[in-house]
Amino acid sequence: MQDNTPSLAGKTVLVTGAARRIGATIADRLHGAGMNVVIHYRHSGEEAQALSTKLNARRPDSAVTAQADLLAPDGFPSLIKTAEQWGGLDVLINNASSFYPTPMSEADENQWDDLIGSNLKGPFFLAQAAMENLRNRRGQIINIIDIHAFRPLGEHPIYCAAKAGLAMLTRSLAKELAPWVRVNGIAPGAILWPEQGMDDATRRHVLDRVPLQCTGKPEDIAAAALFLIRDAPYVNGHILPVDGGRSAVE
Repeated sequence: MQDNTPSLAGKTVLVTGAARRIGATIADRLHGAGMNVVIHYRHSGEEAQALSTKLNARRPDSAVTAQADLLAPDGFPSLIKTAEQWGGLDVLINNASSFYPTPMSEADENQWDDLIGSNLKGPFFLAQAAMENLRNRRGQIINIIDIHAFRPLGEHPIYCAAKAGLAMLTRSLAKELAPWVRVNGIAPGAILWPEQGMDDATRRHVLDRVPLQCTGKPEDIAAAALFLIRDAPYVNGHILPVDGGRSAVE
């Protein structure tokens, strides 16, 4: 039986926040599907280099690291230019994100600038910087959003507002950049627990609201990204929940 799955060999993806956690898993999965990978990082240089070394051992000259502060759009053109060693950029995945609580009684302007900057401003201006490349190569943008863009998380009003903005940006750019560039989003649910810790009672409360009664894995998000890139050419402006069914029952 003939395999009609489109090949991603020779295509290039830039994944922001790709040194660790979900971003690293996405980069690894897409590289395994044949793509060249630009591994963006802000502070996690050692982890980014370790991932690059691993991927290049698998397939020489197929991965590179690139440092950039997503709160400083002036550096975005040079970040996009990193992909030109392989001819240009085919896919931009806006994965990098700041996440922490900002209760109304304590939130300040610096937190606002950081959370809105990394979750909304950065993706917009990075998409702008990548636009010409993506148009020329009939490329794609995938934004990693959050189910809390649609269902508020207590004590996280700025984060939730930023992700809600990213959801609307996804839909807006899907219209704005068509027909040359497809733009979609992925909304993870309980995939990885926050790094700053979460007590057992809170974790149990979260899982009680997930029909599958378990957390997902970073591989679930990576698989969704691969699906949107390779297997869904007529999907545009869609946000795919990967949340164990939580969005279906709340």
